[in-house]
Amino acid sequence: MRILFVAISESVHTARWIRQLSGQGWDVHLFPATDAPPHAALTDVTLHAFSRVRPKHADPGLRVTGPYPLRTGGYLSYLAARRAFPQRMASATRLASVVRRLKPDIIHSLGVQLAGYLTLDAKRVLGKDFPPWLVSCWGNDLYLFARLAEHAPKVKAVLAECDYFTADCERDNSLSRRYAFEGETFPALPVVGGFDIERVCKLRPALPPSQRRVIVLKGYQSWAGRALDGLRAIESCADVLRDYRVVVYLADDAVKMAAELMSQRTGIPVEIFPRSSYEETLAMHGRARISIGVSISDGVPLSTLEAALMGSFPIQTNTSCVDEWLRPDVGALLVPADDPNAVAAAIRRAIADDDLVDRAAEINFRDIAEHLNLERVGLQVRAMYQKIFAAGARKSPAA
Repeated sequence: MRILFVAISESVHTARWIRQLSGQGWDVHLFPATDAPPHAALTDVTLHAFSRVRPKHADPGLRVTGPYPLRTGGYLSYLAARRAFPQRMASATRLASVVRRLKPDIIHSLGVQLAGYLTLDAKRVLGKDFPPWLVSCWGNDLYLFARLAEHAPKVKAVLAECDYFTADCERDNSLSRRYAFEGETFPALPVVGGFDIERVCKLRPALPPSQRRVIVLKGYQSWAGRALDGLRAIESCADVLRDYRVVVYLADDAVKMAAELMSQRTGIPVEIFPRSSYEETLAMHGRARISIGVSISDGVPLSTLEAALMGSFPIQTNTSCVDEWLRPDVGALLVPADDPNAVAAAIRRAIADDDLVDRAAEINFRDIAEHLNLERVGLQVRAMYQKIFAAGARKSPAA
């Protein structure tokens, strides 16, 4: 089986998803949706790069090839497309050329906005004989972007043209039908695949969350992230957080500044956690009693699942799909977006109730270990590709 992924090559999500296919004997390829160095964990895949220069940090299992000659007369089309649409159409023309040469059995776009739009453009360049096309929904692809005027027609166009769809929550599988998808959906799975439970157990501390004195806050403040609301909520709980310190990760300069000023006003120590390895990030959650994520939109935040695995009690806005994997009011507290008072109330409850956080740590670990372990999810993922391959929908790319 030959699979061509179209994805953000620098994303750890891409690397972890593709790693699930290692050892199957499949011919796996990746066309990058952006011109950026690939993630260091990307392995067992042929990267169709913008340059043949091998990145210094690349895994030994990463094969690099490219750039590629175009069909006769195609170079003039490529130059014209590059002048008219310097990034998007030039990449689409190159992707179409790769599809012609490889003749993949399956094309899988990881994410709608970058990879999906690009794959749709390549399909239009080819005109016909496009392989079976699977699209993965990442995070905000449908729940937020499909409601925006700039993106709604593009999202609908992708969903109208692809053959298969998968998401990290059933909410988005259902939403796909609203936005023109008529093909087959697969059961929801995290965008990185399963979790290495054995690896987690080695990092998970014995100290119960009720005895931990750290509050972790995800520091995204952006079009979706609302870390500043989280800081306001923490500040309003200063009276019950005198023995605690706050750790903020993935913070930009604005959040760092706000966190420092909040610390000065309240006396609560604040640490800005630098971008770190996966193990170090897990260990950070393992030191926390509570891990907070605040946003106006999301799928299933991996940070929330990772916090739950490490015993930290999640507080997450209900604009995500956390309730599909963690039990509301038992394994996590879900709060409205743009409401610091609701976040504060959840913090106070999780600080006051030792039994709540300790019991949640046990339940969450058991649920995630059972349903989202590497072996179980890997079997589901591989079965998905095998089903598509065997479905008889294969089309040979144009010669």
